[in-house]
Amino acid sequence: MQITMLKSKIHRARVTGANLDYEGSISIDRKLVDEANLLVYEQVEVLNINNGARFTTYVIEAPEGSGEISLNGAAARLAIKNDTVIIVSYCRVDEDEARNFLPRLVYVDEHNHIKSVKNVMDNVVSNREDLHAR
Repeated sequence: MQITMLKSKIHRARVTGANLDYEGSISIDRKLVDEANLLVYEQVEVLNINNGARFTTYVIEAPEGSGEISLNGAAARLAIKNDTVIIVSYCRVDEDEARNFLPRLVYVDEHNHIKSVKNVMDNVVSNREDLHAR
C-alpha cells in the first residue's frame, strides 16, 4: 500500500507579491527551493493563514537570496502582499517506509530568510550560522 506523506514544508512565509497576468505558479526564492528539497515545476499546496484559502500550484524559481514568495496567475487572487502562507509538498511512499518517514521542514522569518531546518537526515539545524557551516 502507498501512503501520501508530507515531503516538505516552508512554514509561515510572507507573500512578497502577486502577478495576475503571469500564466501561473508560485515564485520561491531559490535558497528556499533548495532547502525545502523542492524541484522547479513540482506541485505544491499553498495554505493562506490570513484568509484560509488552500490552493494547488507549481514551483518556479525566484532569484536566490531575494526572499521572494510571489503568487502568479489565478493564485494571485488568493493572497495579497504580506499574507502569511505555508507551502507544502507531498510524496507517496510504501507503508513500511511511511512509518519512519520524516519531512523536510524549513522555518523562515518575516523576510523569508531561513531560521531553522528540520530534515530526515540532519534532524535539526538550529540557526543560520549552522546552515552556513553545511
